[in-house]
Amino acid sequence: MSLHVLHYKHQGRAQWGVVSKGVITPIPGDFKTTADFVEANPVERLSVLSGPTIPESEVEWLSPVTANQQFICQGANYRQHMIESGMDPDAKKFNMIFTKATSCIVSADSPLVKPKHVKFLDYEIELGLVLKCDITSGRTITEEGLHEYIAGLVIVNDYSARDIQIPQMQFYKGKSYRTFGPVGPYLCLLEQRDIPTLKALDLTLTVNDEVRQKDSTANLVYGPAETLTELSSVHDLRTGDLIATGTPAGCALSIPSPEKMRAAAQLPEAEKWRLFIEMQAQRPQYLRAGDLVEARITSVDGSINLGVQHNLVVDEAA
Repeated sequence: MSLHVLHYKHQGRAQWGVVSKGVITPIPGDFKTTADFVEANPVERLSVLSGPTIPESEVEWLSPVTANQQFICQGANYRQHMIESGMDPDAKKFNMIFTKATSCIVSADSPLVKPKHVKFLDYEIELGLVLKCDITSGRTITEEGLHEYIAGLVIVNDYSARDIQIPQMQFYKGKSYRTFGPVGPYLCLLEQRDIPTLKALDLTLTVNDEVRQKDSTANLVYGPAETLTELSSVHDLRTGDLIATGTPAGCALSIPSPEKMRAAAQLPEAEKWRLFIEMQAQRPQYLRAGDLVEARITSVDGSINLGVQHNLVVDEAA
């Protein structure tokens, strides 16, 4: 049975605990990193945990993925998001991979700081996978064996400065400003029998209570087993590392049709990007100070509920 864990601060001390219905049962031990926690706490052991409890309302949330872990992302991994990003999903035959700086990782209730120079701040709800073991050689990972590699699930919001990411071709920079990577609140640890649920999770993101993104992980193009197999051939992965699996349609970003993009490719660089900026400036969906972004991921039966991530957009201090 899946089990929900919270990384939190209470009375000045960072701790981990099993959380259920707003009550936390602290987990004995001192675990500085996500890797330390995952390696020491198999879900089967935590499922029988007992002892004194504390109300969740009395603690400060921390990210369940610590800043020493790798933050790896998939791009354009839902069919409709490919289309809105100007891609032909039937022609794109590759898994888009990039990274975010771990210095952008913050708690699920952190304010989202909009840098002064960023005009087009966008949101991207994503299902995050937290790894269960090191992967340091090429492996073929199957659906049947996936439970050996995935410890649990988290909500990730891959906030993006589109006017940096797109015109400058800077995925890493445009997506890595501090506070651009809230994770949590809960880390849902999985047993083998929970793995099929990965294909039936509902993602919902709202801005000021308006639904902007809504989809199911059933519509992922490249699933976890295929992605881990590909990554293992080129990159060492470690216990506790985070893989964000891509975002559904509904982002603020607007991309011209393929025909218009081909026409724009003939223009001088300065003119092409002037038109891009002009197009984005007409999009009211981009985030502004005072906006409240909330993200939820749940299973249909309610057995998995990763909590509610809520980020208030604030301007960078002068």
